[in-house]
Parts: sequence; C-alpha cells; structure tokens
Amino acid sequence: MKAAGLITSIQATTAAYRNRLKAVTAATFVSTPTAGGWSYSEVYAHIFDLSILSLDAIDRCLSPDAKPRPTHFITRAILFFGAFPPLMKFKVPRQFESSVRKISIEEATQLINAFELKLEQYEEKVIQANPLLKTAHPRLGYLNALQWLRFTEIHLKHHLKQLSRIARQDNFTSLRP
Repeated sequence: MKAAGLITSIQATTAAYRNRLKAVTAATFVSTPTAGGWSYSEVYAHIFDLSILSLDAIDRCLSPDAKPRPTHFITRAILFFGAFPPLMKFKVPRQFESSVRKISIEEATQLINAFELKLEQYEEKVIQANPLLKTAHPRLGYLNALQWLRFTEIHLKHHLKQLSRIARQDNFTSLRP
C-alpha cells in the first residue's frame, strides 16, 4: 500500500463518479429510490464531503496532537482486503448526518472538484507522515495518514457500488444516452 498507487486508484474512482454524473438526469439524481434509501444526490454529498474530511484527518496525523495508537484488528483487515465486511452495515455517525443531503448535479461537480484539488496536495504529506502517529476515525478507531488514504479509497469504492445498486433497484431509464 503506497501513497502514489492509492492516489491513482482514488483518481480513477473519482473519474467513475464523474462519468456517472454525466449519465444521469437532474430529476433522477435527486429521486429517492422506491424501496427507500439514499438518492444519487445524497450519496454524492455524503461521499465527497467525508472524503474531504478524510484528507483533513491526514493533516491531523501530521500535527502535534497525533499520538502513537494501536489500530484494531478488524480495521487492519478492512484496510488489507480493501472492503467492508459484506454483512456489516454502518450507519452514518451522528456528527456526519448533515452530509447526507440532497444536492444538485452542479453542487456534486463542485464537491468533486474541491476533493480532487485537495487530493493533489496529499501524496507527499502521506509519504512524510510518521506511520505511528494516528488520529481517530469515528467507527474504525485510530488510523495513520496512509491508512486514512486507504480508507478514502475503500469508502469511495463502497459508495460507487451503492450507486450501481440504486440504478438496478429502480431500473432507471432516465439516464442520458
């Protein structure tokens, strides 16, 4: 797990989000699926708001407030395998519930742009970070800078799959050709 490879993977995943954004109509983007759950819009707001916050966590790993801490076994397994356990459901932590909101396609594009711009600054920061110094993740315990970057990659891919499930679930026909 190297910073450059993770950033390349994150950039490719972000490109997939952009492509999906180009393929969906504004009405479909904000439509709540018939079976419930998040709309495309809510997924985009959540994932890019929290991806930006994950990059902020990398900065905290570089600060004097970071401390040497252990990483939980389950967290190490998630980071190693690159996926959340299949039967494990996570709710959005209370402090981040506001990230699940309906936004427009334009706002989603702006969030993606802000994330990509910020991501460009992080490869060198992660390389220079002390792997022993960590900051808390609300569900996974303590992560170092490289682990935060890996988490960002996993989280982005997880919600990309969610977008596919939303599309299949409602068999959306209001996609752009």
